[in-house]
Amino acid sequence: MAEFFDALDEKHVAMIEKQAVFFVATAAIDGRINLSPKGYDAFRVLSPTQVAYLDLGGSGNEAHAHVMSDQPDRGRITIMFCNFEQPALILRIYGKGHPVLPQDAEWDELARIFTLLPGTRQIFVIDIESVQTSCGWGVPFMSLEGERETLKKAHRQSDPGEWEAKMASRTSSIDGLPTRPTTRYIAGDT
Repeated sequence: MAEFFDALDEKHVAMIEKQAVFFVATAAIDGRINLSPKGYDAFRVLSPTQVAYLDLGGSGNEAHAHVMSDQPDRGRITIMFCNFEQPALILRIYGKGHPVLPQDAEWDELARIFTLLPGTRQIFVIDIESVQTSCGWGVPFMSLEGERETLKKAHRQSDPGEWEAKMASRTSSIDGLPTRPTTRYIAGDT
């Protein structure tokens, strides 16, 4: 049932482009596993072997801490898409990721690929090691009613100075791993 690929093909990309939600999983050796749902128009296929997604400020910064930790196999990240329509399909991207923050040299070129959203704190770039598809027969049918605007609205209403101070205070994960905070408020779309 499961098939592995070295890179994304046209069918994979077409499936990804139809999805309104994806899931990101990261882990450090001695810490919790982090699994986060992501929405909005925040995912891009950069090439058959590289993808990226926008990350907005929220409850924590675990993915950043995990991929930047000093563990021997640092950078491990898994992205999962589930097709909630036909055909039943689950697609996982396994790779090595790194965050690009607004203060980084790569930011301007990478940010042009996205419509930046209010509160964007970083963009994760993932170099694909393998792609797996599986049946998805256990995934229910669901339809999108709409996006929640609450997170974007909260960031839009934030005072940029207060937002930057809050992000600057987030220097570690819930397991105590260090993070590199965002130093610039992104106003994003209006």
